[in-house]
Amino acid sequence: MTIPNEIRRDPHRGAAHRYGGGNVPVPPGPDTELIAVDPGLRESIRVLIVDDERSLRESCASLLTNQGYSVTVSGRGEDAVRMVRQQRFDILLLDLYMSQVPGLDIMKVALEVSPDSIAIVMTGNPSVESSVTALRAGAWDYLPKPFSAGHFEILVGRAAHAVMVARESHDRAILPPEEADDAPASERNTIYGRSPALLEVVELARKVARTDASVFITGESGTGKEVIAQFIHRNSRRNSRELVPVNCAAIPEALLESEMFGHVEGAFTGAVREKQGLLETANGGTLFLDELTELPLPTQAKLLRVLQDGVVRRVGSTKTDAVVNVRFIAATNRDPFDAIQQGQLRKDLHYRLRVVPIHIPPLRERVDDIPVMAERFLTEFWAQHREPGAALPTFSPEAMSALRRAPWPGNVRELRNVVEHLVVLSAPGSLIRPDDIVFLDEEAHRNAEEGTGFSRSVMDLDYHSARDQILAQFETAYLQHVVQEAGGNISDAARVAGVDRTTLYRLMEKHGVARDTLIQKDRA
Repeated sequence: MTIPNEIRRDPHRGAAHRYGGGNVPVPPGPDTELIAVDPGLRESIRVLIVDDERSLRESCASLLTNQGYSVTVSGRGEDAVRMVRQQRFDILLLDLYMSQVPGLDIMKVALEVSPDSIAIVMTGNPSVESSVTALRAGAWDYLPKPFSAGHFEILVGRAAHAVMVARESHDRAILPPEEADDAPASERNTIYGRSPALLEVVELARKVARTDASVFITGESGTGKEVIAQFIHRNSRRNSRELVPVNCAAIPEALLESEMFGHVEGAFTGAVREKQGLLETANGGTLFLDELTELPLPTQAKLLRVLQDGVVRRVGSTKTDAVVNVRFIAATNRDPFDAIQQGQLRKDLHYRLRVVPIHIPPLRERVDDIPVMAERFLTEFWAQHREPGAALPTFSPEAMSALRRAPWPGNVRELRNVVEHLVVLSAPGSLIRPDDIVFLDEEAHRNAEEGTGFSRSVMDLDYHSARDQILAQFETAYLQHVVQEAGGNISDAARVAGVDRTTLYRLMEKHGVARDTLIQKDRA
């Protein structure tokens, strides 16, 4: 059967850019097998293709049938709805816009009958809005037309791989309820709280977990971005495989590409043997990119290629070394749109990763979570630091009230630290009082108690003097931070600050900020 133009295989150009419409070179043929399931297992995977374009659905069906999948086709939405109500399909390929029953309506019925089914939405009128709508409704992925045969095979291979991973997960022994409390902390639900803001975050994370959509988590440092990433992974089809965390700010730039993509022998001095990168380690699982805005731009460009096509080329290699099937979760404590404006985050990478954005509010905006977390941390740390059987201390109402009023600039991480300090110093069975609590930022706590964010000495000044003093304090602290973080490189510091070198030098001279002193302090 003749393959129509929209899925014709080009021997030189494979998978199409999923959102851009143009083709990008992808090695054809054997590479697709790297992400497909065993040929002997494909016949157990039931695929439904629904599209009102006859040539397209029949060509797609022919490709998948030749690969061994069990394929059913339908050209009418009404027939497809009846089919998904009568039998279970592992993978559904659904045209988004059809005259009678649109693809999302078919998907809704299918997922109600079989929540573990994977739905891939196809459309000849792709847009960011329709892709986000489809993925939030439960679609596993989004396939714009026209697409190449190579791209189609790779995407279905990934979906089939996810089906088999989910089957393996279901076949594993389930932990009996009476043993749940003895499970490692990494296997328990570590999200504590009851505030509406947190419950909304958890519900969104739960909905997106069962899809393969990329998630972009934002929030201040210490709010629990990695905890939400772990929650999404644990509740996904990929939970039998690894969640691989990458702190983009902690790995030296010179080593980052090798860590992410791996390298071949002789790629650089010291590369005495071939090394697999973290992307290959995460194959079949989830890659968590923490502090994404710290990732160098050249590495961002290479990562975008992996997002588009799953193709990994190790440092120093001249060929494709692997095709990986990875679910991406990214996080940052910065405003990503500011990072884009400052040239530190690629806009196209941001949009590919931000299919479903999740924002975690700071702890000071969800005070109802503080008592729940404080009690839980108290129990955990007491078991960790004290002898078995020692009576657990309790918070007095006044102490709990003090915790609720605190500003918590370090968020949940700071609360954990404060509670652990209490555990170490409290006697068994004692009553914890406000005076026992040692806050990491006592000045911030005192200011919060006084109802202001500023010290008493500043508030006693007249308006203009107070404003000038606060501005001077901010500028001095900011300049010290930005220059020190840049290692004394004034050009880099000026770029981060969004000013020119002359302005930065002028401000440093005005506030007595010495570059050499900061470098020495940093080295010390």
